Amino acid sequence: MASLWVGHRGTVRDYPGFSPTVDAEAIRKAIRGLGTDEKMLINILTERSNAQRQLIVKEYQAAHGRELKDDLKGDLSGHFEHLMVALVTPPAVFDAKQLKKSMKGTGTNEDALIEILTTRTSRQMKEISQAYYTVYKKSLGDDISSETSGDFRKALLTLAGGRRDESLKVDEHLAKKDAQILYNAGENRWGTDEDKFTEILCLRSFPQLKLTFDEYRNISQKDIEDSIKGELSGHFEDLLLAIVHCSRNMPAFLAERLHRALKGAGTDEFTLNRIMVSRSEIDLLDIRAEFKKRCGYSLHSAIKSDTSGDYEITLLKLCGGDD
Repeated sequence: MASLWVGHRGTVRDYPGFSPTVDAEAIRKAIRGLGTDEKMLINILTERSNAQRQLIVKEYQAAHGRELKDDLKGDLSGHFEHLMVALVTPPAVFDAKQLKKSMKGTGTNEDALIEILTTRTSRQMKEISQAYYTVYKKSLGDDISSETSGDFRKALLTLAGGRRDESLKVDEHLAKKDAQILYNAGENRWGTDEDKFTEILCLRSFPQLKLTFDEYRNISQKDIEDSIKGELSGHFEDLLLAIVHCSRNMPAFLAERLHRALKGAGTDEFTLNRIMVSRSEIDLLDIRAEFKKRCGYSLHSAIKSDTSGDYEITLLKLCGGDD
């Protein structure tokens, strides 16, 4: 099950010689002592994989009758606290909570919804939906329905259903057919048939979409991105563009999100924490490389200049190195 959430291009790996008992004791000491030993907490939690952290959580509960996340919340504060709690949360539960936060209160954080729903695999989405229901006793689809509307809602619900094809095989005939359907639904008619865009972009595999977009260019002499920008608008447009970017280069899409979270006045910690934690065992090495390519400076240096204290130290450990 954990393998759903682990790729080959992460910065965080299983810790060799791991002992949940030893770690749980060390963490308890770090929290209980006079003043918290943050360094110890950071070293243990950033140097263990999420699967290992879950075993520490279990052990901690068994030995001390306490929830590790509650003790972290009681002892730490601010962005550092949020980050440390994220590290001890199972990935599907973490994503479920991020989705809930994106829809809570006044105003919906559409960018976060788009980012999570476009970058998770179908199998991950199924686990996230289950976790969402377990934690909130409401279905993810119901919450999306009540917080969004129109074509944007339809597309989000399609993505949340986890029905995107995951196979790596591509079908050239289908790519030509879909490209023609997209052309007929947009450039080639008066008014746009949004449902066709949703159907194809939310259900076909990413390799399949890549081929479809090549075919689209042949038919229309235009890049699919330009067509989407010209034909559609609002959050629905943002969502479809995100899918195009993910199908072409997902690490680059996430690097751009990090760039936006870190530049300008104020840091968007909600996005920064989510990407650093959720991609640390999947493709953060590739995201780092794309960040450097796009910005000319490293993710490491951007984090260093934008954050401080224990929060900075933790993020840099997750980042795993300078480029």
